[in-house]
Amino acid sequence: MDHEEKWSVIAGQRRALAELLADLADEEWERPSLCDRWRIKDVVAHVALTPQSPGMVRVVALGLRAGGSFDAVNRDLAVAHADRPPGQLLAQLRELADSRRKPALTTLDNLLFDTLVHVQDVAVPLGLATSMPLDAARAGAERVWRMGWPFWARRRLRGIRLAATDVDWTAGDGVEIRGPVQALLLLLTGRTEAAVPHLSGPALEQLADPAHRSRRRRAGRPG
Repeated sequence: MDHEEKWSVIAGQRRALAELLADLADEEWERPSLCDRWRIKDVVAHVALTPQSPGMVRVVALGLRAGGSFDAVNRDLAVAHADRPPGQLLAQLRELADSRRKPALTTLDNLLFDTLVHVQDVAVPLGLATSMPLDAARAGAERVWRMGWPFWARRRLRGIRLAATDVDWTAGDGVEIRGPVQALLLLLTGRTEAAVPHLSGPALEQLADPAHRSRRRRAGRPG
């Protein structure tokens, strides 16, 4: 994917999220998302806040205040931003969908998969179906596979070969897990419980092993 295509997908996912949640009941906004300790409302606020994220100086200052935990910084910012009517969050998603402003220290490739996955963090626990664009999901899977922190996918999934069934993408060596690239991206980013029902292959048993069990992904910036 080229630069323009990636930004187009990000804008489309922001709009899709707004439409997906347009009729959400008040109590559903308070439900847990796929992100550990984050409500649906917090994740939506995080996505809406991304084009409005504070600059590097403030992020560093907040990080120092939080003892170096940027996960804590991101959660605090999201929770604070979520303290507004849901309709305002949805309006921000729509109004800022085309914004190309990125948070400090975040690359376009990271923002692409981060947006894709956060939409699923909201949709899956609500039982709502929305699909990732295949090329974008493949680009996201490749990026997450190659990076280290915070997912450590190659370490967690050592001895496993991942094979997408809907696009041309494979990674790793060993016993196979296969399935849609969307499910593989969720697996790579630690959403194992959400991914497993859509996957098959002899290596699925290994995901229950502590060496491969992944923590639920926080909604913070991937780095």
